[in-house]
Amino acid sequence: MDIKLTSKMILEKEFKKNFKGYNVEEVDSFLDEIIQDYETFEKVVAQLREENRQLKEEVETTPKKQSVAPANGTTNFDILKRLSNLEKHVFGSKLYE
Repeated sequence: MDIKLTSKMILEKEFKKNFKGYNVEEVDSFLDEIIQDYETFEKVVAQLREENRQLKEEVETTPKKQSVAPANGTTNFDILKRLSNLEKHVFGSKLYE
């Protein structure tokens, strides 16, 4: 994306005056509002670029998280098997009726 205008370019823009042209004061007033918006946009863009730079730096310096298997070697299958055995013990044959 290329930005074609800056607040300085808007400020320095001169228009030709005609007999039946626009009201100079109205045009100047409107351009002043546009300049203020552009200055605000420039500040916001600068802040966002800085925040983006900081976040990219943080991502690069933060160690990657790795999924770690349980230290005791227990897997989900082992847990389900143990749970099933526990249910059989507690509820007995009622589960299979």
